[in-house]
Amino acid sequence: MSEATMDGFAAASAPAVPRAVVYNEVIVKKFVIAAMFWAVVAFLVGTVLALQLAWPAFNLGFSFTNFGRLRPVHTSAAIFAFGGSALFATSFYVVQRTCRARLFGGEALHNFIFWGYQLFIVMAALSYVMGFSRGQEYSEPEWHLTIFLVIVWVAYAIVFIGTVLMREEEHIYVANWFYMAFILTVAVLVLVNNVAVPISIYSAKGYTVYSGVQNALIQWWYGHNAVGFFLTAAFLGMMYYFVPKQAGRPIYSYRLSVVHFWSLVFMYIWAGPHHLHYTALPDWAQTLGMVFSIILWMPSWGGMINGLMTLSGAWDKLRTDPALRFSVTAVGFYGMSTFEGPVMSIRSVNALSHYTDWTIGHVHSGALGWVAFICFGAIYYLVPILWKRSGLYSIKLVSWHFWIATLGIVLYITSMWVAGIMQGLMWRAYDQFGFLQYSFSESVNAVHPYYVIRALGGVAFVSGALIMVYNLIMTVCSSTTERRDSAVAGG
Repeated sequence: MSEATMDGFAAASAPAVPRAVVYNEVIVKKFVIAAMFWAVVAFLVGTVLALQLAWPAFNLGFSFTNFGRLRPVHTSAAIFAFGGSALFATSFYVVQRTCRARLFGGEALHNFIFWGYQLFIVMAALSYVMGFSRGQEYSEPEWHLTIFLVIVWVAYAIVFIGTVLMREEEHIYVANWFYMAFILTVAVLVLVNNVAVPISIYSAKGYTVYSGVQNALIQWWYGHNAVGFFLTAAFLGMMYYFVPKQAGRPIYSYRLSVVHFWSLVFMYIWAGPHHLHYTALPDWAQTLGMVFSIILWMPSWGGMINGLMTLSGAWDKLRTDPALRFSVTAVGFYGMSTFEGPVMSIRSVNALSHYTDWTIGHVHSGALGWVAFICFGAIYYLVPILWKRSGLYSIKLVSWHFWIATLGIVLYITSMWVAGIMQGLMWRAYDQFGFLQYSFSESVNAVHPYYVIRALGGVAFVSGALIMVYNLIMTVCSSTTERRDSAVAGG
């Protein structure tokens, strides 16, 4: 394919359809609804946790509501329940339209994927609240839940890849490459990281086969590549479809998107050891992770540039389309997070930032600014199409959601940046006698105002999500949004 042809390849702008393709939108609708339900749950739990850190009385005195048990519930609900459901919805929507083929498999298989994944989320959350998780960095569920998840995930891979193989479009659009990388890599990550020896076939408890520094390395190989392939590659697939569709413009450079894909998937897999600076991990492994993390900045910004430059000639749409504003702002947050991450991987910077709230601010600039915003933009685009409505119930409410959520993110990440740097400096301060100048409790007291600001940011963000839920419900149910004719191959 020539450069001119590649650059003119517009997302979802396929040539005339030779035959009517009746797309399966039922499964997409289910996952959209699930995504918004879990979004509210995840944001509410996160806000409760922020309140607990600012005021411990919010632990309420129950074991199942304390920070240690609710924190993995929040993490899993935000990443796997909200983000995962949004990825299932968008990947099933995108693959059908870019391949001009109906979703592979029957209704029974699709329902198994949906209900199986929702059951896994609920069971994993219950295991965290009841104290059954193995307590690793990403609080992996017990072994029987892992096996069940793998079965659901294999079914997902069969449906998605089967649809690609059945395609009537000659080229595989780049969004599908990102989705496939996410599906295949996450399967490997879960299998390797969660391998455990059960106490018995009747017990939920099991022992990991790794120990010591090997266990730490495996956890961060898993952890950083969960970021790389679940929270980055998959949502880049979302970006490469929905930003061009919302902007009404072709991808700025199709060739750049291909270079972006292959460089990203190669480099990300090596970056995990930068989380283990100044530990028992060999220095060469720490340095390797740092070097690949720094190099990773370049392909990451290649994707950001491609997303932003797609709006060339269409920047005026940001004034009239708040949903596009979400998507474009998400790309900006992606660029910021993928610059901050390599900087924080440098050993001298990491000595200050690691174990502090700076890392929490960094994570949430990506999770809220990149992941949540790109999902919001995609869902705002999808709901009128899926429910055959002429448009959203209220564009003004979308705008309110955008500004309230943006304010929440700014309050959150700036307070955590300041708190984290303050913590790092206080923990390394010595007096004239060579003793630590501040106790740990003094550093906790010093950052309390910033914990309050973070909680306010969380309240703002969840308030925006509730506005979105109301807007979407009214879009589907209100008589003011006219029903439009069903387009069998549209969208």
